[in-house]
Amino acid sequence: MILTTTESIQGHNIENYLGIVTGVCVSMPKVSLSFNMKKYYQSYEMRVTEIKEEAFQKLRENAKQLNANAVVGISIDIETPDASGVICVSVTGTAVKVSH
Repeated sequence: MILTTTESIQGHNIENYLGIVTGVCVSMPKVSLSFNMKKYYQSYEMRVTEIKEEAFQKLRENAKQLNANAVVGISIDIETPDASGVICVSVTGTAVKVSH
């Protein structure tokens, strides 16, 4: 499956627009007993990356349900609504059928 933030895919023709698809993942922070700012930020960055990948997997699954072989115009929204450490990632794009 091709995933892109652009509205077209070079070398491919969009045959059919199948609908908007989204992948959302929300995660609570893991509790840590030691407090080292460097380790905290490294851990936080790693967690955001993991959550983003989970959201992309859900996006792919939703696109496949529409028989898409690509998603164009992808946008990513990462939110940390409060100081609790909750992370919400939403990935949205347009599912399409492309040919070479």
